[in-house]
Amino acid sequence: MRALMPTLLLAAMGHAVAAPIAMEDQSQLQVPGAEASAQFAPPAESELPDNAFGKMVREGHALFVDTRRLMPEAVGNGLNCSNCHLDQGRLAHSAPMWGAYPMYPAYRKKNDKVNTYAERIQGCFQFSMNGKPPAADSPQMTALSVYAYWLSTKAPTGVEIAGRGYPDVPQPKGGYDFKRGEAVYQAQCAICHGDNGEGQKVAGDYVMPPLWGKDSYNWGAGMHRINTAASFIKYNMPLGKPGSLSDQQAWDVAAWVNRHERPQDPRLMEGSIEKTRLKFHANDGVNLYGQQVDGVLIGRGSGS
Repeated sequence: MRALMPTLLLAAMGHAVAAPIAMEDQSQLQVPGAEASAQFAPPAESELPDNAFGKMVREGHALFVDTRRLMPEAVGNGLNCSNCHLDQGRLAHSAPMWGAYPMYPAYRKKNDKVNTYAERIQGCFQFSMNGKPPAADSPQMTALSVYAYWLSTKAPTGVEIAGRGYPDVPQPKGGYDFKRGEAVYQAQCAICHGDNGEGQKVAGDYVMPPLWGKDSYNWGAGMHRINTAASFIKYNMPLGKPGSLSDQQAWDVAAWVNRHERPQDPRLMEGSIEKTRLKFHANDGVNLYGQQVDGVLIGRGSGS
């Protein structure tokens, strides 16, 4: 299989802002704490059978690591599935597919319904990839689901496996600080993601994903929550040095990244940021959508 695709790389500095308290996740899905050591190991490529099933797993893998190029009709930004689910969806504490697939169907607070695994993937296309979700019975969706199913071979069903999701990083007592976040970003993240979060391209294709702007995740993506981004950063970034940032640095840089504009939340209600904030963001973790920062309204959306 292809080597790990380049992924999100972040870190921080800015002026102090007290962060609101994150609301408890009332969905059926929870994430085991970081103290729970991951023990599950997904199967190796060498274990794939040489038949129609193995072929479909390989098709799903290709879509997973090269999503933007292979599914341009479904992806509206510069991201691939493997930008948030590292090591081709295998890496513990990076929302691995082997920890996700066995947990569905499940109730999710985000859309207040029981979601199938296909619907969960559709949500990723709509929000994280700012695109048009493929149909649940499409060949691409089937291949992506089969790839996740294969990665979870021998995993227990309906059990929160250690290493699933992004472990929670407690909010620092003093909140987060944009200036500190900017400093960490320039020192640790800009080399891969650019001084202005624009990412890096080679021959017109992103090799390092953008973190804000028109080609990043939109305001409805889970990563727009500062607490979620801080968890991803703490356990996965900088690339090759996971865990090297303190909790404070992870929160600071997550706040710095998520104070920048990105594509509008596709659930925008009647063109109103405030109505959208009250409906979808007021109790959605720690986020800046619809708030004033330095006199600027956050959440207007980025077209450039």
